[in-house]
Amino acid sequence: MIMRKEHDFLGELEIPSHAYYGVQTVRALENFKITRNKLDSEFIVALAVVKKATFKANLATGRMPEDIGKVLIEAADEVIGGKHHDQFPVDPIQGGAGTSVNMNTNEVLCNRALELIGDVKGNYERISPNNHVNMAQSTNDVFPTAIKVCTISKGSKLIKELQQLAITLDKKATDFKKVIKMGRTHLQDAIPITLGQEFLAYVSAVRRGIRRIENSLQGLYAVNMGATAVGTGLNAEPQYIINIAKELAKITGEPFVTADNLVDATNNTDSFADVSSAMKVTALALIKMANDFRLMASGPRCGLNELELSPRQPGSSIMPGKVNPVIPEVLNQACYQVIGNDLTVTLAVENGQFELNVMEPVLAYNLFNSMTILTNAVSTFNNLCVQDVKANVSQCKEWLDKSVGVVTALLPHIGYEKSSLLAKEAYQTGLPIREIITRKGFLTQESMEIILSTEEMTTPGIAGEHLLKKYA
Repeated sequence: MIMRKEHDFLGELEIPSHAYYGVQTVRALENFKITRNKLDSEFIVALAVVKKATFKANLATGRMPEDIGKVLIEAADEVIGGKHHDQFPVDPIQGGAGTSVNMNTNEVLCNRALELIGDVKGNYERISPNNHVNMAQSTNDVFPTAIKVCTISKGSKLIKELQQLAITLDKKATDFKKVIKMGRTHLQDAIPITLGQEFLAYVSAVRRGIRRIENSLQGLYAVNMGATAVGTGLNAEPQYIINIAKELAKITGEPFVTADNLVDATNNTDSFADVSSAMKVTALALIKMANDFRLMASGPRCGLNELELSPRQPGSSIMPGKVNPVIPEVLNQACYQVIGNDLTVTLAVENGQFELNVMEPVLAYNLFNSMTILTNAVSTFNNLCVQDVKANVSQCKEWLDKSVGVVTALLPHIGYEKSSLLAKEAYQTGLPIREIITRKGFLTQESMEIILSTEEMTTPGIAGEHLLKKYA
């Protein structure tokens, strides 16, 4: 392999001649062999977006030479368009608060710009990773701002998938609105409910999660660009500090603004904890729903068997014909990962000291991981499970007919004592409630049918209105 030599103040290293990255990236490769993973591609784009905004803002102040600024923007646009992502080999978890990521970005853009003007890679006297690509910047404002740009982008995708899930659940709620079944509390028979009502509850929970995540993302629009190292703006032109967030907003189409307090925005990362927490709480609601699906689909011969899930794969290497609820299961596991990631984000946010939180790399790694896997898991659950789920109407009716819980609907009409006697006899004899009521003559057949109708047992007051009209 043909090599070139580059140096920094620590000494000289050999770099593959084809590489756009440089000496500081190579040092990071030697120092940080932690996850063995690469940077998230959307994060690489976000870094290039932030750099492009800085080039434009520095051109506007006149500090950036026109010819250099123009070619750097061209290089950034290539990365934004998906090129050169293989030139970002640094490990996502690293010491230095993201300095290796920032310098990797600086070196790639610098060397690509040199190539575009016909110069050789590594000729940093012509275009410099530090003097030009990093002009008026520090890792300490670039890195967290890029995290915010990336998180907002990923957040919009997550919200879209959650919205699609809510739409599908809502359609199923309409399909199932007349499917009456036994409601359960404490995993025991309670009183009747429709399957549609249960699905509408899932819709509400998902939409609440959407609002929760949307609200948390609002805290990411205030960025600390122009803060440089500690929030004081050292080495940044005053006009640059005014313009940089505006340039970022123009490029992304998002309403980025300069934070009111740049020192605060540089040393505090609590806004990321808000996003992570919002995903965690949303994951809890999704776990509950997935578990309901698994329980309602249990069996099919020896379980509840109220829902029929589409078979997605053979369920056992030893039991022929077994099919498992693999899609709700994978949603559960993805949500568990989100909950675990949230703890890491929490610890990273908590462990900032003085003017900088140096734990941002692991924070970003886990935040991005949560957003990606939750987006994919919600999409999988929606497309491979919810869209095809069916109600086993006959099984729902069978469980309802066998249940004693319907006596609760009789309380306003025959009183607690008689209802208790009915329940006791039903448990002892195994006879259906309706048969015992008829035999004891507690209600006329017509009144019983009204009181124990689907509408009355799932919509309060309906039977009472019918009886009032009848006997008025």
